[in-house]
Amino acid sequence: MILLLIFILGYCAIAFEEQIHINKAASAMLTGVLCWTTYILAHGDAHAVNLQLEKHLSDIAAILFFLLSAMVIVELIDAHDGFDIITERIQTTRKKNLIWIISIITFFLSALLDNMTTTIVMVSLLRKLMADKSDRWQFAGIIVIAANAGGAWSPLGDVTTTMLWIGGQISPMGIILKLFVPSLFCLIVPLCFISRKMKGHVRVPTNDLNIDVNNMPTTAFERNAVFGVGVSILLLIPVFKMVTHLPPFMGILLGLSLIWLITEWIHVGKVEEDKHAFSVVHALRKVDTPSILFFLGILLAVSALESAGQLTWMAQQLTQHVGNETVIVLSMGALSAVVDNVPLVAAAQGMYSLSQYPTDHFFWAFLAFCTGTGGSCLIIGSAAGVAAMGMEKIDFFWYLKSIAGLAVIGYLAGAAIFLLQNAFF
Repeated sequence: MILLLIFILGYCAIAFEEQIHINKAASAMLTGVLCWTTYILAHGDAHAVNLQLEKHLSDIAAILFFLLSAMVIVELIDAHDGFDIITERIQTTRKKNLIWIISIITFFLSALLDNMTTTIVMVSLLRKLMADKSDRWQFAGIIVIAANAGGAWSPLGDVTTTMLWIGGQISPMGIILKLFVPSLFCLIVPLCFISRKMKGHVRVPTNDLNIDVNNMPTTAFERNAVFGVGVSILLLIPVFKMVTHLPPFMGILLGLSLIWLITEWIHVGKVEEDKHAFSVVHALRKVDTPSILFFLGILLAVSALESAGQLTWMAQQLTQHVGNETVIVLSMGALSAVVDNVPLVAAAQGMYSLSQYPTDHFFWAFLAFCTGTGGSCLIIGSAAGVAAMGMEKIDFFWYLKSIAGLAVIGYLAGAAIFLLQNAFF
């Protein structure tokens, strides 16, 4: 009971981060350490508990190394203005056309990178394309839906799908085949609703009308090279895993070392001051380290509950009193709008074993979809939403009034398509 109380209090501290003015990473880390401390004191056999902790720590480290390396690669691409290869090709100012273009780009880019990074890139793009805050808020809301939908069908697109992939619950091809169409409907349905209301053209910021490409800090070769290498690395990680049978974090560490060598070679003739901003060392300093520590704390806390048998008990209660897998997963998806989807998925991984639900089972695929897209229903329900909220200062209640309904419709439409697809195929 003490262990559960600590976990619930930690959860509340994370959920009300803005109100209590304490970073959620600090709350998560404290919760994780206190959970293990309580468990080892109550268990009595310190050696057995330490063995359990070591086992969990190896799994947690694999996830954290993967996330850290992916973040650094994305930061390197951004530092070299690699994403301009995509954004500079958008010419239209007509709202109806623009929202479709931006949403589709976000959907596919999120699958290659991740939903939070893609949201940051696309919201930054909005500032170059439109001057009015009301327009940016509307577009940012759809970007959140598109980023979460795009992240759900890719093993790289969301932290939770990465966790499920590393944990062996899903395979890259399995998740793509099962979730691509439902995820696409999750975006297309709300997009059809909102695009009908889009009238006229956006007002372009005056300071972005004339951009001198000759004064950009990187050359066309540098932008193309780093963008191409970075995206190729992320795409080839599943291939590396299938060929070598090593875990995905080894593949991305190999990729990071290669892009490190390539960027060092590209800037070899420059003075130290000029090339520092384009180095891996600089990218490491810009990475969102508190997010890494947040995941560490949450995964430690959930692993303590798993070791203590709490998650197994919860799974038994759900199976006994609810029973229906579809209802259980839909409920988890709805809950992910209020509670971060990382601990929800981590809890599910501890609650249900691979012997019960093997790799690519209906349960795991549906869980990936629901927890990945359900967070769009509230602005605070996903990393993408929090990123957009922070960058554009989007009001919580404005999102609830203007975007949440569309996100719910998309979520239910995608879930319905998944269930129909599963029934027929």
